[in-house]
Parts: sequence; structure tokens; C-alpha cells
Amino acid sequence: MRIGIDARMYGKTQSGIGNYIKQITDHLFQLDKENDYFLFLLEPFFSQYQPIADNIHKIKVTSRWYSLSEQTVFLMDLLKYKLDLMHFPHFNAPIFYPGQRITTIHDIIPVFFPGHKQKSWLRKRAYQLTIKASLRKSAKIIAGSNFTKQELIKHFKVEPEKISVIYLGIENDFKVMTEYAKIKELKDKYKITKPFIFFISAWRNHKNFEGLIRAFDLIKKDGLDYQLVLAGQEDIHYPNIKSAINQASFKNDIITPGFIAEEELPLFYNTADLVVIPSFYEGFGLVGLEAMACGTPVIASNTASSPEILGQAALYFEPKDPKAIADTIVKVLTNPELQADLKQRGFQQIQKYSWSDCAQKTLEIYKQILKT
Repeated sequence: MRIGIDARMYGKTQSGIGNYIKQITDHLFQLDKENDYFLFLLEPFFSQYQPIADNIHKIKVTSRWYSLSEQTVFLMDLLKYKLDLMHFPHFNAPIFYPGQRITTIHDIIPVFFPGHKQKSWLRKRAYQLTIKASLRKSAKIIAGSNFTKQELIKHFKVEPEKISVIYLGIENDFKVMTEYAKIKELKDKYKITKPFIFFISAWRNHKNFEGLIRAFDLIKKDGLDYQLVLAGQEDIHYPNIKSAINQASFKNDIITPGFIAEEELPLFYNTADLVVIPSFYEGFGLVGLEAMACGTPVIASNTASSPEILGQAALYFEPKDPKAIADTIVKVLTNPELQADLKQRGFQQIQKYSWSDCAQKTLEIYKQILKT
């Protein structure tokens, strides 16, 4: 059978979805040597990608996501290959694609936090049309969490039996490290001179950077001498985050390293005393699991998918209340026994998540649909 995968977002430098595509294809192609796969890629990843077997075919496309050409040129690209099944790893797909398809929905954040790209009526309408068409036309929908499944049922009236929940996995790079020379080098590079609290994310309003910054001010006023490292590429479309940093009472102890290379991220997790996830909304949220795999305590918002994914291995707080965030930070940082307990619980929790399992369950859905 001929299976297509929309890999236009492929690659860790693109997004969480890009990493999902990379991991799912890496593991899927190890499992399945029978079906022919057609991977639709943009540059530079088209040139960089090297298929590991003869049944994997890379196809160069030029249409970026959220573009008009996605609905026209990309549609024609797909039709050329007479696919038996097409997997779209995100809702953005050609509305008029007539073939059999499945769609992975990671979240429906634009419904609640449209972002700067969807402020206009036209863009909001385009999102609604595209996601509704994708949901309606998909033979099966993969959701990254039960939370996202319930959101799709509630807000888009999708039939529950149409949605399969498949959890994401954790890469082997995330582990406890004892390379103290590299850790010292990291601290020197980013001018980290004190114990620190860590959060990494795209700079978006639903990530609640401002609430964490206000909470940090509170713990500093209480006498906890820590730094706060806020990683992720600064986004000029969300100037409120930069403004909150500049207005913080202890802004000199807030470090913004920007985009972090994949080889450095495990070092940050290992070096941090605590990882905080203050988001108002997460469809899955790998950050907490990655931190747990590195043996770092995690606290998170009591909303959305975080309690489902992190389970009893994290402490939770109300994200709209900076004092609640601060109190939870203080509770962990001042209690070594609690830190040790969270660390052990974290090691147990991450056993539930595997990219191999994710790929295997995805392949089972492919086979199920291709038989019908």
C-alpha cells in the first residue's frame, strides 16, 4: 500500500509538531518494511533527509503550512502519487483532498488563544473551516491525550469512537547526566551563577510567562536566592513577555538564552533545581516528561493535559494565581525529601511514554483503515 505523510513541519528546529513527525517516522520506518511511504518535505529538510530503506520515498514540495498554496499546489502534489492513505500530523491540510486520510490533533489552542496570526476575522474563519474539514474527512483522528480527545468532542462534536488517543514518547537523550565539565561550561556560557528554576517554551500568551515572572518576584522577596531561566526564541509579536521581564523587580536574575540547541537541552534540565510549567493550556506537553527523565522535580498548572500526562509525579498549582505558583515553588525548593520523592515518581511516570509504542499504535491504525 502507498502511505503519504505530510512532513512539511519535519525537524526539531520547526516546532513540537516537527519533532513528532521526525520521531514517528524514524520509529515507524523501522517497524514497517512492507508499505511504501511518501514523505512530503520542504527544504532544507528535503535535501538533508536520507531514506533508510527502498520503501521510503522523499518528495520535495514548496507549499508552506497556513498558506493559500497549501490548498492548491500542495493538493496537486498529493494527487500525483495516488496514495491509499494520507497522514496529516496537524489539522492544516488541503480541504479538498479526496483520498483516505487520518489526522493527528495535538491541541485546539487557537480556539482559546488565537495568537497574532489569527487575530483577523478571515484567519479565524480559515482555521475553523480547515480544522472542521480535517476532522470530518478523516477516517480516524489521533489525539495526543484524553484531554485533547474530550476537547474535540466538546468543541467540534467529533464522535468519540472516531478518536484514538496515542501518547507521545521521550527521546533517549533525556537522562541523568554526570558530565560536570559540560555543566560548568553551560553555566559559564549563559552566566548562570546561582541555583535556577527552568522553563522552556515558544513565547506565546497561553504559556503564561508573565505569571511565572510575577511568581519569581515573590519568591525572591521571600529570600530565595535563585535565578530564573526562560528558554525559547523571543517572539516580537508578544512584546508583553519581554516587557514583564524588564519590569520585574529582580530582572537581573532572569536569564533568556533564546533558542536552545538539542544537545544543550538535557544539560539545562539536569542543571536546574526545578522545572515549572505555568501554561494555561497544553495539549500534551513534553517538557515535564523530559525534565523527569533527567531527574529534575517538576511542578505544573492544574489545568488542561498536565495532570493527565504528569500524574502523581508533579505538584500542581492554579496558573492564574502567581502566589499559588510561588508557594508551590517554595514548597519544593525548601524540602529536599519532597524533591527526592518527586524525582523517583518522575522516573516511574516516564515509563508510560515511548516513541516506539507511539509508532506501533499509529501503524495499527494505518493497517486498520487500509483493510476497510
